[in-house]
Amino acid sequence: SDHMENIYGYLMKYTNLVTGWQYRFFVLNNDAGLLEYFVNEQSRHLKPRGTLQLAGAVISPSDEDSHTFTVNAASGEQYKLRATDAKERQHWVSRLQICTQHHTEAIGKNNPPLKSRSFSLASQGSANSPGVQRRPSQNAVSFFNVGHHRLPTGKRVPIMQPDHLVDVREMMSQAEGQQRDLIRSIECLPASGHLTSLDQDLLMLKATSMATMNCLNDCFHILQLQHASQQKGSLPAGTTISWLEPKISLANHFKNGAAQNFPAEINKPASVREEQSIAEPCQLTREPEEINPDEELEDVCDDKEDDLGAVEEQRSVILHLLSQLKLGMDLTRVVLPTFILEKRSLLEMYADFMSHPDLFVAITNGGTAEERMIRFVEYYLTSFHEGRKGAIAKKPYNPIIGETFHCSWRMPKSDVATDAATSSSAHSLSEQVTLSKDPEGQAEPDYYTVKFVAEQVSHHPPVSGFYAECVERKMCVNAHVWTKSKFLGMSIGVTMVGEGVLHLLEHGEEYTFSLPCAYARSILTVPWVELGGKVNINCAKTGYSASINFHTKPFYGGKLHRVTGEVKQNMTNTVVCRVQGEWNSVLEFTYSNGETKYVDLTKLSVTRKRVRPLEKQGPFESRRLWQHVTESLRDGDIDKATEHKRALEERQRNEERLRAETETPWCTKYFLKDGDGWVYHKPLWKTVSAAQTQQTDSN
Repeated sequence: SDHMENIYGYLMKYTNLVTGWQYRFFVLNNDAGLLEYFVNEQSRHLKPRGTLQLAGAVISPSDEDSHTFTVNAASGEQYKLRATDAKERQHWVSRLQICTQHHTEAIGKNNPPLKSRSFSLASQGSANSPGVQRRPSQNAVSFFNVGHHRLPTGKRVPIMQPDHLVDVREMMSQAEGQQRDLIRSIECLPASGHLTSLDQDLLMLKATSMATMNCLNDCFHILQLQHASQQKGSLPAGTTISWLEPKISLANHFKNGAAQNFPAEINKPASVREEQSIAEPCQLTREPEEINPDEELEDVCDDKEDDLGAVEEQRSVILHLLSQLKLGMDLTRVVLPTFILEKRSLLEMYADFMSHPDLFVAITNGGTAEERMIRFVEYYLTSFHEGRKGAIAKKPYNPIIGETFHCSWRMPKSDVATDAATSSSAHSLSEQVTLSKDPEGQAEPDYYTVKFVAEQVSHHPPVSGFYAECVERKMCVNAHVWTKSKFLGMSIGVTMVGEGVLHLLEHGEEYTFSLPCAYARSILTVPWVELGGKVNINCAKTGYSASINFHTKPFYGGKLHRVTGEVKQNMTNTVVCRVQGEWNSVLEFTYSNGETKYVDLTKLSVTRKRVRPLEKQGPFESRRLWQHVTESLRDGDIDKATEHKRALEERQRNEERLRAETETPWCTKYFLKDGDGWVYHKPLWKTVSAAQTQQTDSN
């Protein structure tokens, strides 16, 4: 190949936390399939300081920046390297990948047939000989490339005897049984004392044994595939191969001991016993509760998620978790470790997207349909920045079924943008239908109130419904979201399936919208959030629509967090506004009249939400429900937070099992099923319609 030339040059190599990055002279030896490095170019004639076999290696450009990449050898050794610029990184990555592919395929062709290998684990050692000498033919490279074995043209390879696979399966079953006994023994340890089930060394032993068994299952699957390919065409009719499925459930085991209850009830904190003893939700009152905004107080919590300490300390646990995940794997049922959690529920995160209620209320004040669509797009794009708590990507609590969250915002009427030509008429229209519940005719308050309620309406799949309204301005938004998480290698992707509808009742308009996908990038270093995908906003009555693209950072060059969009009139296909910028920084709006408007999201004023004190909240309201987990995370006590989290999850599983046994359907509190979606039980459009009908009858 023209690209198989030897290349050399200086790269920065990451050594450790103390030494950091150091310049080293690297040489790619294509003939030998080696990546070697020296202290400098002058010492090239000496013995290399380090060497990596590239056969079976994985070359991975990092998404930290455009300069860094890693070389992961089949032996497990890793080089983290940094080029001077993106172009040089691309040059090294492409040459390394070509060399890796060439030598990987070469070893696959020259690998000895599996028949010549011994499958007897007993002959490799005994209980008295923990160190096992590995034969040369079983080195990491040849082992890795079993799945890449290619049959030379014209040669007949002896078919592996089926009893070999039977022997391996029996040994694997024995090993899995021993591994389960080990897990059970660890989880039966007490919660406190000299040696506990949450001991870090024991957790790592659990993680390592589990990862080893999963790896062996994958290898056995490769052997079966190879055996089947060798026998292709020679199997008797009706013969089937039963694949060995992994017998270790990730969702049930990776819980830092969560699969088992502690043996002694007395060892549990009172708060944990309280969490587990709350009655079955359907036995509590499921009648909707009217929340009085006057009982809510301005929120004083400010839990920014910028602390990487716990993530750094628990890196080995993250590595273990990643070792069990496969590309594209659905993470919905995977229980993630506690230390990567935010100190809030997903339901509260949806509320934080409403942190600019002045922009929300200002939508209906637009003088024309065009202006109202543009205002909605402006509000929509400014909502995501405040919805994130800090620069570090952490995961909010998974709401349990029946969990709710309530809050409200108050903003002075003078802070809400109006349209000079239509403000008086809009307010006079607002006064025609009075929804005030004040019987004494007191003076109208000088502020607007936006009320918010969210509920977890389904557990499998995980669906949340949320609703917000401003009664004074006769506008409300109703949405349902189904979160689907997938493992993407060094990233985690979350698809927000669902739809929202904004109702502007003064204008009789409905705006449908969707939500972008979210990605947690660089989950092994400093995790950060990126949004991606195309969303659409449509108003069928006015014929205006908006198309917004959240751009993920391209592999080569490009900016982070970029967003572009346009608003157009569908009938004439005329673009009336274009927007570009970063969704967490500065947005630029360019209008059809040539004017330009800049919105700096970092300087926008944030209205704090108002929340009832914990003592006035119901047992299934988010902050009260998760209060012990949140307090433990604030104190940095990960073990205690894990224990409280486990108690909630165990209670939810028990309740779900009880409902299944008694065939009792779940009954929601605030949202009703409507086709494929969920709708608030008492939406403003019904209230306004009823009030108008009543006023008409009285006249």
